[in-house]
Amino acid sequence: MIRLSNISKSFNHNLALSEITMEFPASKTSVLIGPSGCGKSTLIKIIVGLIKPNRGKIYIDKIEVTSQNIQEFRRKIGYVIQEGGLFPHLTAKENVTLLASYCQWKEQNINQRLEELADLTKISFNLLSSYPAQLSGGQRQRISLMRALMLDPDLLLLDEPLGALDPMIRYNLQTDLDGIFKKLNKTVLMVTHDLAEAKYFGDHIILMNQGKVIQQGKFEHFLLNPAEEFVREFIQAQRGFSTR
Repeated sequence: MIRLSNISKSFNHNLALSEITMEFPASKTSVLIGPSGCGKSTLIKIIVGLIKPNRGKIYIDKIEVTSQNIQEFRRKIGYVIQEGGLFPHLTAKENVTLLASYCQWKEQNINQRLEELADLTKISFNLLSSYPAQLSGGQRQRISLMRALMLDPDLLLLDEPLGALDPMIRYNLQTDLDGIFKKLNKTVLMVTHDLAEAKYFGDHIILMNQGKVIQQGKFEHFLLNPAEEFVREFIQAQRGFSTR
């Protein structure tokens, strides 16, 4: 579904990503994990087209993403960020339907899609008239997910979507998100710093450090066969896990 070829990015001569080459399998959930500043969020922003790499190419469905076709691909990508990123001056409904209105969907189709997504994300329909400041953190993230799914994209990108939530709300959203991913059968790429969350969601896990991919594969591979000392240290730093 997504293939990255030799992606590199620097900011003010500081290397953020170095020669990243990898594939994210279709209809699976891939999880990017690593310490703060390792480059995982930068990689997500490059895929969605918010940042241009200095070098390298991105392919989606075997088609190279370019400046000429990026807008077309963006409509096939749903994007969720930490704390939702909702526009504060728009109601929840206006946030969710913004792109559909821009694409000139018929009102009947918009309302039908809203009902489907509200049911999917377990959001009460009467909350859609509220503004983001009137919603809880968990509700804002559900609205943000509705917005990302509005155009029924092929690819869903989530950049630490649950990082700012308290444990109980986070637990409930994790459970609901996992059910949504399985039901929709979409290609999902999620960023987290939490190894337990990566284990819970990830069909494929990619551990990054200092702009490079250190190890990738199934969760068990990290425990049983850490590629280098950093992998062992990263796992041991997260309580409840240990390597042999």
